[in-house]
Amino acid sequence: MAGFLSRFFDKFKSWIAWSWTYLWAVWFVLVVFVIYILRGPLKLNENLSYATMFLNTLTPKFYVALTGTSSLISGLILIFEWWYFKKYGTSFIEQVSLNHISPLLGGGEGTTETPSSSSGNTSTTQQQTLPECKVWRNPLNLFRGSEYQRFIWATNKDPLTYYDMNLSAQDHQTFFTCEYDAGKPEYEIMQMAWRERNPQSRIKAAHESLEKNSECPTALLLLAEEECQTVLESEKMFKQAYKAAETSYRKSQQTQHQNSQLEALHRRDTNVLVYIKRRLAMCARKLGRTREAVKMMRDLMKEFPLMNFNIHENLIELLLELQAYADVQAVLARYDDISLPKSATICYTAALLKARAVADKFSPDIASKRGLSTAEMTAVEAIHRAVEFNPHVPKYLLEMKSLVLPPEHILKRGDSEALAYAFFHLQHWKRVEGALNLLHCTWEGTFRMIPYPLEKGHLFYPYPTCTESADRELLPSFHEVSVYPKKELPFFILFTAGLCSFTALLALLTHQYPEPMGVVVRTMLSWMYLPLSYVLEKLEAILPSNLLHQLSRI
Repeated sequence: MAGFLSRFFDKFKSWIAWSWTYLWAVWFVLVVFVIYILRGPLKLNENLSYATMFLNTLTPKFYVALTGTSSLISGLILIFEWWYFKKYGTSFIEQVSLNHISPLLGGGEGTTETPSSSSGNTSTTQQQTLPECKVWRNPLNLFRGSEYQRFIWATNKDPLTYYDMNLSAQDHQTFFTCEYDAGKPEYEIMQMAWRERNPQSRIKAAHESLEKNSECPTALLLLAEEECQTVLESEKMFKQAYKAAETSYRKSQQTQHQNSQLEALHRRDTNVLVYIKRRLAMCARKLGRTREAVKMMRDLMKEFPLMNFNIHENLIELLLELQAYADVQAVLARYDDISLPKSATICYTAALLKARAVADKFSPDIASKRGLSTAEMTAVEAIHRAVEFNPHVPKYLLEMKSLVLPPEHILKRGDSEALAYAFFHLQHWKRVEGALNLLHCTWEGTFRMIPYPLEKGHLFYPYPTCTESADRELLPSFHEVSVYPKKELPFFILFTAGLCSFTALLALLTHQYPEPMGVVVRTMLSWMYLPLSYVLEKLEAILPSNLLHQLSRI
């Protein structure tokens, strides 16, 4: 109820601004109308008789034409308003009233309140706090050959969009190529291979590169990703690529300080080595050797602490698989920090660990009677925090929405990130007894805490408005993209739709029953004229006659 009232008052304050515009317009029309009435000899009975005679002379065709024209005009306004709302997400009339007319009349303020963030910094404007829709590499992305390709064979549907694959091609060119490759035929072929859109063309180019140099690590990497049809085959190819990458890394490490090109070469070799070792760890995870995978991920984080590949998210998933919850908490304590970028993995894993302490004994009926304990309150607050960061995740975890293969890139706080998280972590939530029940009972309460409109933030920055368009490009067409917050229809669209429907109904009734509708309209107009005639009679009795004659001359 409190959330409904806050939303109502927020809407009320927003409409006050444009309402002043129309109040001034109505007041001006009334003044002009009164002056027009008083400009004659002020014989009210004669004016009333003239008005009655005018209404009696109108034919039903006039009323049909009047209501039909009104319905047509309101329908055109409705079509324009709907088109403008679908394109820009706001009402044209409301925008003009609030941004242009209202400030001239002093009815609105030019500043916008900025929501609070988790760091407590409220000095910046809303425009500065709105984050850009930056696309991130999915740290748990699948193998194209042994997983994505098998899905295509089974369903005849492509789980990867061209936009997603194009982003991957840009990543490969950035991390796996450098200026020092000029003049080396095997690496020049690989530079062309990363740009190829057709998978068979990339595989063919990789084989051509291996013909030039059988120890080309990037060619072996590409074949392990895209040609191998099972994870076991991919692991064997990655091991071969790792040996070649390690050799190249050792050579470039000794000469990296000589010039900028050699430094770029060493950076490229480092990227290749880290990527291959990480994929080897993921192969071990998929083949059931989880402890081995944990050791490889920890070694990577020790050897290359500055590499920003979100390896900690892989480590969290591995530790959850081992049910090493104390180790997971230690990783979260390091990475769940205000200064570091959040992710669904961090927020929802923190909520899972807190829910684990109380979920097995939680009962909504008992909690509603005695209230939440301190531990339960902590768990609920953690769930609210996670849901505010990414509101799309609960429907996947609660299996209210079907899963598809996650994309190679994700948008934080978007449906793509929620899909990628739930795809790998749903089993961990199911393993904790009562965790999904606690999530089911509490996740919707988050939206009552977030200020209205929903684009404002509570614990995090305002929710980005660009997530829907970015997710639609990342996710396949056969997947129904989750949208938050859903755009509400502006008042003017609803008002115009009602006005159009009402006038169209009047036109239809007048056309079908002209005589009765004419009588109804004349009766209603006479009723509307009665209060005005009463006011004018009182004015004629109170005001002096000379003032009335002066007004009549105007």
